[in-house]
Amino acid sequence: MNLNEMKYNKGARHTKKILGRGQGSGLGKTSGKGHKGQNARSGGGVAIGFEGGQTPIYKILPKRGFTNINRLEYAVVNLSDLNRFEEGTTVTPELLKQAGIVKKTLDGVKVLGNGKLEKKLNVTCNKISKTAQAAIEKAGGKVEVI
Repeated sequence: MNLNEMKYNKGARHTKKILGRGQGSGLGKTSGKGHKGQNARSGGGVAIGFEGGQTPIYKILPKRGFTNINRLEYAVVNLSDLNRFEEGTTVTPELLKQAGIVKKTLDGVKVLGNGKLEKKLNVTCNKISKTAQAAIEKAGGKVEVI
């Protein structure tokens, strides 16, 4: 098969409707909108979820859950991610962002204890798990919570 022999799959391409170009086209006069009525008007049609005056389903179904407006979302870093830094480095949220370990610092950085830390590092973060703190101190490093 060559590039010049390639074809689209049947039904993958549709020809555009050409509207309002005379009766012979089959889509002249009312341009496929029928006669009068809400859907024939410009900007016509019903709102999403409108059910002809009947109470819409989204108003009938019970509402569930709760969204805490004061929720804090932390960028998560695992211990195994910290092994790329050199021994004795002070790891800060800014350094993690520069290194590409976290994309956004969000409401802060939280260090979790997944993986194994093989280097002595000084870690500065907003939150840290107890297992991560124990592992960093066991490796000879220090933890500072901002």
